[in-house]
Amino acid sequence: MLCQLTIRNVAIVEHLDLELPGGMLAVSGETGAGKSIMLDALALALGDRGDAGCVRHGSDKADISACFDIQSIPQAQEWLAERDMLQDHQCILRRTISAEGRSRAWINGQPCNLQELRQLGEHLLEIHGQHAHQKLLNPHTHQYFLDDYAQLTETTTAVGLSFKSWQKRLQHWQAVQERSEEDQAKVQLLSYQVEELQQLDVRQGELEELEQEQKILANAEHNLRLGQQLVELTRDGDENLQDQLRRCRSLLNQMQLPRVTLDEVDTLLDSAAIQLDEALNSLQHGLDQCEISPERLQDVDERLHLIYSLARKHRIDPYGIPAFQQQLEAELADLNIDDDQLAALEADVATHFQHYLMLAEKLSAQRQQAAEQLSNQVVEQLRALSMPHSRFIAQISRLETAQYNAKGIDQVEFLLSANPGQPPRALHKVASGGELSRISLAIQVVAAHASTMPTLIFDEVDVGIGGAVAEVVGKLLRQLGDRVQVMCVTHQPQVAAQAHHHLFVSKEVRQGLTHSRIHRLSDNQRVDEIARMLGGSELSHHARAHAEAMLNQLPH
Repeated sequence: MLCQLTIRNVAIVEHLDLELPGGMLAVSGETGAGKSIMLDALALALGDRGDAGCVRHGSDKADISACFDIQSIPQAQEWLAERDMLQDHQCILRRTISAEGRSRAWINGQPCNLQELRQLGEHLLEIHGQHAHQKLLNPHTHQYFLDDYAQLTETTTAVGLSFKSWQKRLQHWQAVQERSEEDQAKVQLLSYQVEELQQLDVRQGELEELEQEQKILANAEHNLRLGQQLVELTRDGDENLQDQLRRCRSLLNQMQLPRVTLDEVDTLLDSAAIQLDEALNSLQHGLDQCEISPERLQDVDERLHLIYSLARKHRIDPYGIPAFQQQLEAELADLNIDDDQLAALEADVATHFQHYLMLAEKLSAQRQQAAEQLSNQVVEQLRALSMPHSRFIAQISRLETAQYNAKGIDQVEFLLSANPGQPPRALHKVASGGELSRISLAIQVVAAHASTMPTLIFDEVDVGIGGAVAEVVGKLLRQLGDRVQVMCVTHQPQVAAQAHHHLFVSKEVRQGLTHSRIHRLSDNQRVDEIARMLGGSELSHHARAHAEAMLNQLPH
């Protein structure tokens, strides 16, 4: 449950440090005092979007911290443990928003993003807003009400994923079936291009080899003539370099110089002779590769011409022809789907549809069962809320196949008969504003009883009701408070009087600035506040006596 809420510099709240007990907590105060600011700040701590407008005027940032006891919330413990954020049995959420609109968030001291705050918040707290009854006028929201009541999140998620998988395969199969004339023309063009490339059959690296061979063949005669001259100069001529080196070594041996000098020079001359011999061998090897062959040169030239021409035709790098051919072959293979492949695609679509249908049927059966329970329980609550003759039906009808969607195969609509003898009809056709408020409250109370949420917040859900009905609402919320923590923002004294604890919101102006504050009321202060809610700003003796009587009726 929510144990502590700290708010700094949010709207007109400068500093609030509030410890929250269990049970039902009523929150009251004059309009504009700041009751909604507390809930807005709590929503920010749970990941709602905020901007610089929520920062108190003159402050550099808004800062909100919410501390939860998660000892009895295994889902929250599991979520935190998976992310190495679990710390004992407490969870602290913190959110700051700067005056420039920059936002930062932490979970148990570790930085996080807003999505993570929202994910964790779904396990910690649930807010029922004051305008929830307006949503009931839109039949599309009825399915969400029912699924939330029946706690079908796991099943609806599985149905949604299965639907997307089925639709993906269905769209691919339909696209293949409905291939246009333009696609057929593309197949013909690709077939021609691939055939042309396959006939040329350019190997990877072939172009480099051909260019090298062409260079050698084109310069063969020139290279052989120069090579022969080199051989004669170094080895075969009358005055070749090898003979000259030998004479040099002979003259060296006849000289009378220190032995060290003679040995060093002799070694260098010997090394030169060896390197000269190796150079001649390498040259000879290269000359052996030279072949004067006009026929082969013509063949190489023609092959290169074909390759270059094809590359220009397709406006690609000639070295990329093999890769280009593979690309076109892959495109053609993707477009050329035969009857067997088409049949396989159709069978795959059918398989995924059957899987979706199986899950959707399971979800529909769960909804049918939950709808009957919801209808009975809402009728029971409506009778307690002074609608004794009402009939409420959560009606489920099957969609046409073409209307199946990620939420399943059902259409859910809430029907109401408020008076005897009238058939159940759509809510927006039969329910008045006051009736909608009571229906909404009945649904939310029933859903809250089925929920595992440890903290429930009701923000003026009792709007549009009063008197004995408001007292019943208070009793319903107190019953919830016996099981979970309930915080109820209310203007109804009959509701506030049923609370286990009472929080009062007030505001004052100091030095030209508005300040909002919240404090927990003592027993005597509760009497005064209930009396104010009953009779206005003037606390009459009659109003106080009435307030005391209301509070004395509470079970101890």
